[in-house]
Amino acid sequence: MSDTLSATRAVDRLFQPDGGFFLIAGPCVVESDELNLRIGEALARLSDDLKLPIIYKASFDKANRSSPGSPRGPGVHEGLRKLQRVQEATGLPLITDVHLPEHCAAAAEIVDVLQIPAFLCRQTDLLVAAGATGKPVNVKKGQWMAPHEMRGAVAKVRGAGSPAVATTERGTFFGYGNLVVDMRSFALMREACDAPAIFDGTHSVQRPGEGGGISGGEPRFIPSLVRAAVVAGADALFLETHPEPAKGLSDTTNMLPLDRLRPLVEEVLALRAAMGMEAPRV
Repeated sequence: MSDTLSATRAVDRLFQPDGGFFLIAGPCVVESDELNLRIGEALARLSDDLKLPIIYKASFDKANRSSPGSPRGPGVHEGLRKLQRVQEATGLPLITDVHLPEHCAAAAEIVDVLQIPAFLCRQTDLLVAAGATGKPVNVKKGQWMAPHEMRGAVAKVRGAGSPAVATTERGTFFGYGNLVVDMRSFALMREACDAPAIFDGTHSVQRPGEGGGISGGEPRFIPSLVRAAVVAGADALFLETHPEPAKGLSDTTNMLPLDRLRPLVEEVLALRAAMGMEAPRV
């Protein structure tokens, strides 16, 4: 495991105010060991090459799929075992979604960060259980919520025992089948929550329910939204990525192709440098 990747394991620092720029990336859902490792190894190389802290993301259960027939993932026990294999092979820290309070303790034994899905960001029992693990927690903003309304979610996590909390903007509903990103959101959430404000550039291009019972998406807009969010002051990025998004088990219409991740991240870092923003801390 490289020195750069070893340094990224201090994720508590990243989830504090002014913790430094970083990237959360990976497939939507835990897939085969071969696929998981292929993505993980590409992310580890990217982290080393660009001196950028990267946290590997994949969900062991997609409990909020639109269609009852959609794959949900391998489940908590097998999913966590698969995630652990990625960590052992790459040294990358891990983040995964939790949907039920009873999943939090088990997930915290393996992963470095727990993530609260946007639909569940007001579920008090879940937020408290995640905070009680003491692990960093990323709370995704509900699609119906204003940025300042995330203050309560963050307070629940901190009150339960986790001081390291971040919030993530992933778009707000605008009519039917559309999400919009308010670029003021990063400053507003940061001020309201005293926490890093992350931008989810892949879920923000979703078109919920537009894909014949599943969510559609417009991934061609990912780069422009990411660039805008970075210029607007996003503290970190969240990007789901896959070698062949159309063959993925979830979010096939809005994941970023893996071969397009590096050029986009390089552009982001160049933008930050041109604006005089602090370099990533490794």
